[in-house]
Amino acid sequence: MARSSSRKQSSQTHSQLRIIGGQWRGRKLQFAPVEGLRPTGDRLREVLFNWLQFYLPGSRCLDLFAGSGALGLEALSRGAGSVDFVELNTRAARTLTEQLKLLNAPKAKVHNCSADEFLRSNGNRYDLVFIDPPFADDLWQVTLSALSKHLAPDALIYVETPRETLIAAVPGWEQEKEKRAGQVCMRLFRRTELSS
Repeated sequence: MARSSSRKQSSQTHSQLRIIGGQWRGRKLQFAPVEGLRPTGDRLREVLFNWLQFYLPGSRCLDLFAGSGALGLEALSRGAGSVDFVELNTRAARTLTEQLKLLNAPKAKVHNCSADEFLRSNGNRYDLVFIDPPFADDLWQVTLSALSKHLAPDALIYVETPRETLIAAVPGWEQEKEKRAGQVCMRLFRRTELSS
């Protein structure tokens, strides 16, 4: 009884994340506490955006499996040209839309659909893609395989997985960075000019 009561109470509130750099540095934003949603932590985001700092300004970004929107929001704060957020959960997508309105972020758009549906129906190409799906769903490989036609030349692809998850090499991609922190593995790939 106590557990279900606690769960009901938490589902009626919002959780918070903090933007750690850029124009919205220190800003606290809400996100829906949806089961399986775990925003990339501050320390990992700091590492990631140190990797991206010279590449980010003006870039066209795609935040697949956006959830809280932590990665795409951080990218916008630090000068990304635009961000498409893709989130299947209606409540999470709605909360993210509300936060973008509060930030007055016209260069961002939330798409309430699956990553697979978005990639099949959208022809845009991106300079930077964030892939951080719910760990339990094991969607990394199928998503990476569907991504190539949506990548600009020299695009960067960030992939976050459980620490021991293996990813098969995608033809035409080179791994540039890798870091393990706690139970998470961070990888950054670059699309080469030779990839299709």
